[in-house]
Amino acid sequence: MRNYILNRLLLIPPTLLVISLIVFASIRMLPGGALDERLAEAGVAAVDRERIKDEMGLNRPAHEQYIEWIGGVLTGDLGDSLFHHETVNTRVMSALPITIELGVASILLSLLVGVPAGIFSALRAGTRGDLIVRSLGIGALSVPNFWIGTLAIVMPAIWWGWIPPTRYYSILDQPLQNVAVIILPAAILSLRLGATVMRMLRSEVLEVIRADYVRTARAKGIRESTIITRHVLKNAAIPVVTLVGLSIANLLGGSVIMESIFNLPGLGRLMLTAIREREFGTIQSVVLLIGLFVMVTNLLVDMLYGFLNPQIRQA
Repeated sequence: MRNYILNRLLLIPPTLLVISLIVFASIRMLPGGALDERLAEAGVAAVDRERIKDEMGLNRPAHEQYIEWIGGVLTGDLGDSLFHHETVNTRVMSALPITIELGVASILLSLLVGVPAGIFSALRAGTRGDLIVRSLGIGALSVPNFWIGTLAIVMPAIWWGWIPPTRYYSILDQPLQNVAVIILPAAILSLRLGATVMRMLRSEVLEVIRADYVRTARAKGIRESTIITRHVLKNAAIPVVTLVGLSIANLLGGSVIMESIFNLPGLGRLMLTAIREREFGTIQSVVLLIGLFVMVTNLLVDMLYGFLNPQIRQA
């Protein structure tokens, strides 16, 4: 297991290097430039626009710009913003905790709902309760998150004259206000993952509960609650852990929509703003950070396999 973890850690730098090359090349293939448009709107002559771009280093060869940027990344310097009087480090670090908080809250909510619902549905397979839980799960999977988020703002405003709070408060400074702001977008973002967790856990529990070792445990007179928690749930949880790990990237993508709808200043909204303004340095840094976060999360998920199944740890 130690060698496996070491090999996975050694794969992270070259993977990030490939990601950085792809992102750097892709965003420079986009036509036009926000800097040219802003300078033209301000009435700056074409000759002066080229001089300004030369001073900012935007007319240098692409490989020189990439080497300078990646060298700054290695030293922790992500560069300066083109249109904002602050560094990219400042913008990213101020937005990162909000996205992490939204993602963690949505995962916790999806597990708090999906795991009990999946166990309940499996233990009462074929009953009316099982049918209701599965129907709700299919409904949660069928409805887009952005549609639910829009309705969550529009319908209460029409019916009761109330809209959810859209001003973000730090969890350290004002925890109650922070929960009031985060809970609704996190709940909406957790619907699809919670429904998927429920459906997968139900099928896994139904499969494990028919295994020979479960029948042997029952024959020994072990309590049903002990069998479910120690034998059934622990083995059935491995695919669910995989699902949650793979869903991290989807949650980060979904946070772009939720942060825009609920006016949360996280990485998702920062990315949309950077794309609109052609803030190359910000786009590159955010994508690289998300790639690193996803790879580290997948590594932690693989390490968790060893805890759930000793055979994997020994292998």
